[in-house]
Amino acid sequence: MNSRIVIIPTYNEIENIQAIIEKVMSLDPLFDLLIVDDGSPDGTAQVVKQVQSNFPDRIHLIERQGKLGLGTAYIAGFNYCIQKKYDFIFEMDADFSHNPDDLIRLYQACEQGADMSIGSRYINGVNVVNWPIGRVLMSYFAGFYVRFITGMPIQDATAGFVCYRRQVLETIPLAEIKFIGYAFQVEMKFTTWKYGFKIVEVPIIFTDRTKGESKMSANIFKEAIFGVIQLKVNSFFKRYQRP
Repeated sequence: MNSRIVIIPTYNEIENIQAIIEKVMSLDPLFDLLIVDDGSPDGTAQVVKQVQSNFPDRIHLIERQGKLGLGTAYIAGFNYCIQKKYDFIFEMDADFSHNPDDLIRLYQACEQGADMSIGSRYINGVNVVNWPIGRVLMSYFAGFYVRFITGMPIQDATAGFVCYRRQVLETIPLAEIKFIGYAFQVEMKFTTWKYGFKIVEVPIIFTDRTKGESKMSANIFKEAIFGVIQLKVNSFFKRYQRP
C-alpha cells in the first residue's frame, strides 16, 4: 500500500478538479488522493467518480451533505487516513494555488525528520503571485499577528499546504479541534507545536486561482483574528503530553 495520501476538500471546483487529480496521479513517487466534497451543486463529486474509475485503488471520495466548512472536511479526511494507516498525510487546495509538484518537497522534509512540513509563502520573503497588494499585506501581517499572540516560530501559520506524519494526527485530539475556517490552519499548527513535534517550513510560490471562486469571507477572517486569542488563552488550561 502507498504510504502517502493528499486530502483535497472541495466545494464547487468542477473547473479545476479533473486537472488537479490527473496532475497528482502523475507524480513520482506516487500519492494517493482523498477528495472530501461538501455536496457541491456544480457536480464536482460526479467528475471525481468518473476519474476515479481510472485509479480505483488510489482515488478515494467522501461525500458530505452540505457546506460544512474546511476544518471539518480535513478532520473527516484525517480520520479516514489514520484508519487506513497512511504514514504521510497532506493538505492541499483544489485550485492549483498550491503547485502539486511541491508535494514531493513536503514529503522529503518529513521523510528526513520533520513531523510537519509547511509549504510556506513567507519563509523566503513574499512568494505570492496574482494576489492584489491588499490581500498580500493582510496575509503577511496575519502571520506576524499569529506569531506575536501565540509565540509560534512559524512564518506562514495560515498556510493550507501541509504534510503530517501520521503520529502527529494520532496524538492531537482531533475531536477537540474547533475552528472551521482559516483559523483551523492556525489551530492545527499551534497544537502540533505545543505537543513538541518538529515543524519545518518549505519555501513555495503560491499562485492565486485562475478558475472558480475564492471561499474567503468576512466571517472566516473574523474567526481567524479572534480565534488566535482564544487559542492562546485556552492553552493555559491544557496539558500537551504525548501518550
